[in-house]
Amino acid sequence: MAVSAHRLSRRALLASLAAGAALASDSKKGKGETFESDSMPYSDAATEFQVYRLTDPTYSSTLPAASSRIISRNSGSLLFCCDRTGSPQAFRLDLKSGDTQQLTDHAQMEGSSLTLLPDSRSFCYFAENVLYLVNLATLRERPIYTIPDGWEMCPGVNAGADGAHVTFGEKQGERGRLRSVTFLQGAARTIVETPFALSEPMERPLRSQILYRQPGKGLWLVNTDGRQNRELKLAAGVAVSAHWAADGKSLFYLNLPDDTTQLNTIREYTPDQDGDKLVAKTSQYASFGCNRDTSVFVGASRNVASPVILLMLKVNRREFTLCEHRAHHPETTSPLFAPDAQRIYFQSDLHGKPALYSVHVERLVEKIEGDSQ
Repeated sequence: MAVSAHRLSRRALLASLAAGAALASDSKKGKGETFESDSMPYSDAATEFQVYRLTDPTYSSTLPAASSRIISRNSGSLLFCCDRTGSPQAFRLDLKSGDTQQLTDHAQMEGSSLTLLPDSRSFCYFAENVLYLVNLATLRERPIYTIPDGWEMCPGVNAGADGAHVTFGEKQGERGRLRSVTFLQGAARTIVETPFALSEPMERPLRSQILYRQPGKGLWLVNTDGRQNRELKLAAGVAVSAHWAADGKSLFYLNLPDDTTQLNTIREYTPDQDGDKLVAKTSQYASFGCNRDTSVFVGASRNVASPVILLMLKVNRREFTLCEHRAHHPETTSPLFAPDAQRIYFQSDLHGKPALYSVHVERLVEKIEGDSQ
């Protein structure tokens, strides 16, 4: 009989209790400290697949915004936010050993802002309205930019493919602006101003354009020089979980139709042709991701009767259930592939506070070789 996702083994229970007892000592540790693995495998109740709970649910561990780069290019480590030492801080999870290392020690560290640079040697983040750049080898950090008084950071930070600049949104009341800052000199410029607080900017691969979100509504695309700012002509409804194809020719997004009796769908928009088409109907995904060649999707269903993580093959639209997520808010699961497409990662509060989970899919999904950034 499969082990229930809600009833871990006696060993897992004792490990969780021990972790809880260790929280007091953890709070005395700081930047640079390494913590032993909390990884705990269990058999999924629905599929009997082995699932790995990577962080302990006695403290909160969350993934950054979907626009961030959080897994190293060699698929060896993952950047996340955790409050195990008393306040939210940046941590790096070694995906081989399971050990974690605390990377920051700042008040009001903004977890949604964490993002790796393309070479995976550095990362940046916001804390108290200051943008910091951190060398992962030495953990030396330097302030790059300070948000002006009267403005606030919007969710999501995107490091440019050239590794020389970062893009993010700022808001003041109901209005916003898209900003770009260079790492070398901290020079800032406004790309475009908006009458709403934008979020989650993402550079379009191999193009001088940036995608950004109007929360609760649609997606916009603007040239990096601020010209041709326009809302994309997408299917009616709300667009969520958008992902660029590696060549930048297509944008895949999850559409939540206005008619709630209809299924949520994955759709493909091609900016150069201004075309939008259906890719597949889904089992009511609330969030989704894709591998680098967009041949396989991973989704988190919001179906109350079947709250699961599924794989979908693009070629035949066939779905395959991996495991239950049972998150109270399925839209926060943020499922994603490792760059080599051999593992799936997601977030859930299945066993308590939000924790990170992984499923190995090397027998189901072809490995992607080569540079993944």
